[in-house]
Amino acid sequence: MTHDAELTVTPPTTKPAIPSAAAERMRLHRECRRKGLRCLTVALRETEIDPLIRIGFLRAEMRNDPSAVSKALYAYFDRTLGVTP
Repeated sequence: MTHDAELTVTPPTTKPAIPSAAAERMRLHRECRRKGLRCLTVALRETEIDPLIRIGFLRAEMRNDPSAVSKALYAYFDRTLGVTP
């Protein structure tokens, strides 16, 4: 008795799992840690933002933009502390 067995491949019935928002945050957190980065919350006084403007890291009109202040602070750190690979 011979059988002609055909091999049929059926596509998976379920879609690949989409990671939850929490899982994606954890993945990004771990990736940053592997790169040697740490996430900190830093409170700045107005008097600490003024020098960023005075030495040219931040435009005066951007002083109330948290993203712009953060970028200016990173630029200041890079210049004063040095950039590490």
